[in-house]
Amino acid sequence: MKLESKGWSGRLFDVVNIAFLLLLVATMFIPFLNTFALAFSTNFASMQPAIVLWPKEFSIEGFNTVWNRLQLYQPFSNNIIVTVIGTIGHVFLCAMAGYVLVQPRLPGKKLMVSLILVTMMVPSESIMIPLYVVNKELGLLNTLSALIFSGLISGFGVLLMRNFFLTVPLEMSESARMDGAGDVRIFTTMYLPLAKAGLATVALFEFVSRWNQFTPALLYINNHAKYTLQIALKALIIDTDATSSNFIITTNVRMAGIVIALLPLVIIYPFVQKYFVKGIMVGANKE
Repeated sequence: MKLESKGWSGRLFDVVNIAFLLLLVATMFIPFLNTFALAFSTNFASMQPAIVLWPKEFSIEGFNTVWNRLQLYQPFSNNIIVTVIGTIGHVFLCAMAGYVLVQPRLPGKKLMVSLILVTMMVPSESIMIPLYVVNKELGLLNTLSALIFSGLISGFGVLLMRNFFLTVPLEMSESARMDGAGDVRIFTTMYLPLAKAGLATVALFEFVSRWNQFTPALLYINNHAKYTLQIALKALIIDTDATSSNFIITTNVRMAGIVIALLPLVIIYPFVQKYFVKGIMVGANKE
């Protein structure tokens, strides 16, 4: 049976749809190209008032300045520490909580899930002051530990891992228990290997969130040695007293800092992308 060909209205809709999508892609991709082009331009070329998609005069002096003279390597190192440790801890704790919530004989399971959903409805801005007080009382201000413990577990991650673990047949764990396996062994040897897509999805979300986090660092850190990358970039772009009065921060220096901040995200995404779509679909569809 042959499918009927599209009429003129259907073809017109396709053309308009494609044109709209191309325009949408352009609005996102052109600033991205402009950032890279200016980052790899000379000081003088980057100061010209124009949108460029390719470096006019290729140079890496912006990267040399932002890395060596402005010492961006220290905030970059702090960002790596906070992001890696925080992401690993977040994924592990969310996985453990998700495993607990799939146990068939767990009392009050529905109430726990409801309470976790409630925490997702509370804006983080509304609890900034209580969180600041808690970190102050614990002596965590001006330490990277405050940023690591901030958001160490989230309702979204817990529920996503719970939905993944619900896809694991209960008979497998029951059979393992009959063979003498405990919860730790079942969790590490059965559930975690079968939920790689979920682990990768939670890890990707958390990695991006922690790498780009700005408010917690602004709230808990005022020591320059403990600055993370986003706070350093803010100072690089806004604060005029970040450098000496005889040194002008040119556009290529600012854009080089942005490129340095973007590169880890661009590099890591292809490795987890194959798990990402599957993780989102399971998390969205599983009851």
